[in-house]
Amino acid sequence: MIAFIGGGNMAEALIKGITSLGKTSIIVSEPRADRRDYLGKTYGVLTTESNSEAAGSGNIIVLAVKPQNMVDVLNEITGVVTQEKTVVSIAAGITLSFLQSKLQTGRLVRVMPNTPALVQEGMSVLSLCSCLPQNVIAPVRDIFSSIGRVLTLPEKYMNAVTALSGSGPAFVALFAEAMTTSGEKMGLTHDNAAELAIQTLIGTAKLLETGMSPEALRKMVTSPGGTTAAGVKVFEEKGLYELVGQALDAARKRAEELASA
Repeated sequence: MIAFIGGGNMAEALIKGITSLGKTSIIVSEPRADRRDYLGKTYGVLTTESNSEAAGSGNIIVLAVKPQNMVDVLNEITGVVTQEKTVVSIAAGITLSFLQSKLQTGRLVRVMPNTPALVQEGMSVLSLCSCLPQNVIAPVRDIFSSIGRVLTLPEKYMNAVTALSGSGPAFVALFAEAMTTSGEKMGLTHDNAAELAIQTLIGTAKLLETGMSPEALRKMVTSPGGTTAAGVKVFEEKGLYELVGQALDAARKRAEELASA
């Protein structure tokens, strides 16, 4: 059985992905009664308000709580987390060594999913001990494969992952906002500008998904002396690469601060 500690949006995305594969052996602990009722009725999962009950019932335990609540949750479940249980944390900044210091199992996995998991288009990065056997790793990969793509990287890269794919959806959404607002300033209605901006982002992403490199796509669209070239020149003059780099670095540094807090 898979136990979720916390029944928020990311937990729901995972539950939706897992149940879509026909797996329903799931229990969720959630403090809000209305949320428990919703998850139970929508996905046919067991629910409880007790974290220790959920953790005791699951052989894979997914910690889907906010980082600031993690210590309290770990203290609550530590007595029922035995060595044969696998614990998966999706909380930003919570390290494997920290989990190890609080729990009696060495079967620990740290994961950074991202928001597109809500529509099964997520990017999840797993960090784990290479000593874990395949029969422990495979079920965890299956959980996150149900909501998108999965990559495994050493934990030392997790803060960079947090900045790039964790915070990335907000940065892309900010760009979409800017495109929409600019379209409105040029006379388009908000709805028309938003549709043009969002579909352009979706279509571009699908083109890149075919294996075409971003550089190749940019060059394909950018005719010398044309309209795209005029716009790209402004981005280059304003230092787009440097600005993006600074934003990602700021997010990475904040992730480091959270991890050491």
